[in-house]
Amino acid sequence: MAFDAATAHVEIGNDYPEIREGVQAVCSRFPTSYWRELDKKDAFPDEFVAAMTEAGYLAALIPEEYGGSGLPLRAGAVILEEIHASGGDAYACHAQMYMMNIILRHGTQAQKDRYLPIIASGELRYQAFGVTEPTTGSDTLKLKTRAVRDGDHYVVNGQKIWTSRALQSDLMTLLVRTTPVDQVQKRTDGLSVLLVDLKQAVGNGLTIKPIDTMVNHHTNEMFYDNLRVPVENLIGEEGKGFRYILDGMNAERILAAAEGLGDARYFIERARKYACEREVFGRPIGANQGVQFPIAKAYAEWKAADMLNRAATALFETGEPCGEDANIAKLMASEAAWNAAEAAMQTFGGFAAASEYDIERKWRSARLARIAPISYNLILAYVGQHVLGMPKSY
Repeated sequence: MAFDAATAHVEIGNDYPEIREGVQAVCSRFPTSYWRELDKKDAFPDEFVAAMTEAGYLAALIPEEYGGSGLPLRAGAVILEEIHASGGDAYACHAQMYMMNIILRHGTQAQKDRYLPIIASGELRYQAFGVTEPTTGSDTLKLKTRAVRDGDHYVVNGQKIWTSRALQSDLMTLLVRTTPVDQVQKRTDGLSVLLVDLKQAVGNGLTIKPIDTMVNHHTNEMFYDNLRVPVENLIGEEGKGFRYILDGMNAERILAAAEGLGDARYFIERARKYACEREVFGRPIGANQGVQFPIAKAYAEWKAADMLNRAATALFETGEPCGEDANIAKLMASEAAWNAAEAAMQTFGGFAAASEYDIERKWRSARLARIAPISYNLILAYVGQHVLGMPKSY
């Protein structure tokens, strides 16, 4: 049977078929032409986010008692995968899913009661995540953004970069240093997580500067100048925020991997179909091994990455350590998506460069996924040190 992107999971378990069909139905209202026009204008997909919110998919991981569906992380992965497989882009709304776990697992009951119902209803958008800084990059333990306790507030000063969707969000998760690095016993201590009301913060200690990029991801540089954040917005225990962020990052890796798997499916199906239909020198170009084999290899890579991401998700949901599997799943999925993108580019030839075919738009996003939200090399460094026991390389 020929590969069909819409039914590809049947062979290994078509989990959550109702969710897949429902997401596909929503996505069908937003064809690739919709995303193409947004890309040209560098515009945010407000209509798409509203439709996904109305359908309940962005609240899938929020417990029912707070207005969500109470589904596990795997359901969230399926939702994001289907968006990308349709030719769409979940970057506008995916952060809400992995940040949700930080509140659910480490937030106070008051924070859950205050935020989760209005996030579930769509009244409040929770899409911004402030961690990376210009000078420290991925060296999170050396971040410099400082929060000093002043009565019932923290006063925040510093700078962040690559904080996506800050201008389209109401609430942000912010990682700050509450104890100077030279005053902690363990390198992982002294970091704390704050929830920031962005609408109140902008103009009152927070300045947001958009960054033009190769893709339509709405990312920003953030400047904090004596921003006051209520102490009640602290997540968990002061100084223990790095552990909470790692917990969220494992979910982020899994969900980002799911998006890569959706991209791979999109490219494989587009390339397969075009290779069967396009005739040159009197026969379909798919009969040529130079065209056929890269597509077949991309399919094999997609299938392997899919199984690994399912394993990582199962570990996460049972509370077992999943750092190794989540990181490798992210690496393998991004590689599968990129190789599938390259195969599609080669298969379509010159037509791949034409925006109307939607290959080049998705190709750019697939390339970015190899360095964000974590770079290929950092995952290899993690595996080398923490899995294989080799000397620390950074």
